[in-house]
Amino acid sequence: MQVIALVMFATLVWAYAQIEWGPPNSITTKHETVRGSILAGDGSVLARTLGEQRVYPQGALAGQVLGMLGDSGGLEGVERTANDTLQTGQSVQLTLDPSAQAIAEAALARGVQAHQGQYGAVIMLETRTGRILAAATYPPFDPGNWRGKPDTQERVKNRAFLDAYEPGSTMKALTIAAALNDGITTPDTVYETPMSRHVGGRWGHTIGDAVDHPSSLTTQQVLRYSSNVGMSHIVEGFTYQKLRDYLAAYGFGQPVNLTGAVTAQGILKPIDKWNDLERATNSFGQGVSGTTLQVAAAYNAVANDGLYVTPRLIEGAPAGERHEVVRAASARTVREMLKAIVVEGKFASLEGYDLSGKTGTAQVATENGYSNSVYKSTYAGFFPSDTPRVTVAVMVHGAQGEHHGSQVAAPIFREIASGMLSEWGTAPEVTVSEPAK
Repeated sequence: MQVIALVMFATLVWAYAQIEWGPPNSITTKHETVRGSILAGDGSVLARTLGEQRVYPQGALAGQVLGMLGDSGGLEGVERTANDTLQTGQSVQLTLDPSAQAIAEAALARGVQAHQGQYGAVIMLETRTGRILAAATYPPFDPGNWRGKPDTQERVKNRAFLDAYEPGSTMKALTIAAALNDGITTPDTVYETPMSRHVGGRWGHTIGDAVDHPSSLTTQQVLRYSSNVGMSHIVEGFTYQKLRDYLAAYGFGQPVNLTGAVTAQGILKPIDKWNDLERATNSFGQGVSGTTLQVAAAYNAVANDGLYVTPRLIEGAPAGERHEVVRAASARTVREMLKAIVVEGKFASLEGYDLSGKTGTAQVATENGYSNSVYKSTYAGFFPSDTPRVTVAVMVHGAQGEHHGSQVAAPIFREIASGMLSEWGTAPEVTVSEPAK
């Protein structure tokens, strides 16, 4: 009995010593890493974790870019593409400017609603760097309040990055920049421009113009009246391969390679599918497609003295490709041509400021051909004209009644320009009248 008592006593002493001097090896401390925040370009918080809840302090602002978080991780947007980084507790900073994003979203919402459109998108790029300052999609998506809502999958879609469509007449300025660059036209070159013209011989097609215009037009006027017939003449100086190479250099049919987001590529047909008609239609934005992001990046090359820069969404991400599309002189000439169009057209003009841009109106392609009732209303441009700071592309789908790009998309561009110029504190140029004699 004494031996048993001694053994029991020794066991108790050992157990007490283990508790006193250190926990058993089987006991571990549980530690969960708090999910990292998503920040805007200015450092303001777009998404963060409080306790066990993911919160979005700025509500639906940039909702489609941020995406949404499920029980096991990110499901869409940056919450998904940067999920591994965020799960380790690291923050991710975007290039988005909250003020620019708010201006773009407000202008887009008003424009789509005013024309009873189905949806729309806006991209704003910082010209020199390609940083995405705003990526807006309407209708909005609230990343903090989506569960149980039947339209979540439609609303969370980042249409600015994912919807590819024929850019229509916005392509004309890009084609003319290429034609100027190759010396096959000048702003004052004159072309015979009836309201319709057959292109492509026996197997071709008749193309036509929508806006009444004189029977002959200069290249400047081809832009002014948005003449498809005029464009078909201009591009006869290109081989098929040369024009296709220019469109590819602008980014059409090419991957964007945007770190932090999923993007669509659009379509640029292979050269063995080209003929005279294909060359003509591509020159004015039919038969080729791109996203609002790609249209903005292409116009940004014109704004940036002919230099294409890959758009960026994540601060600190590796710089993308940079290459010359056209010479600086060619880009500057087109900027002046587009500035004149804005002044003459009025829909996008802003008194006291120089803006450059071009409208587009494209019938939506369906499995049965082009729709006669559904249109993409587009606009692309930049400002200030002489030394652009930002490039903007606008798309509205399905506007009712008035559906031309000049009527629907151009006013959205103008409102965005007004908001940004005000944000920068840019004073208008005041024209001083000469005293009466």
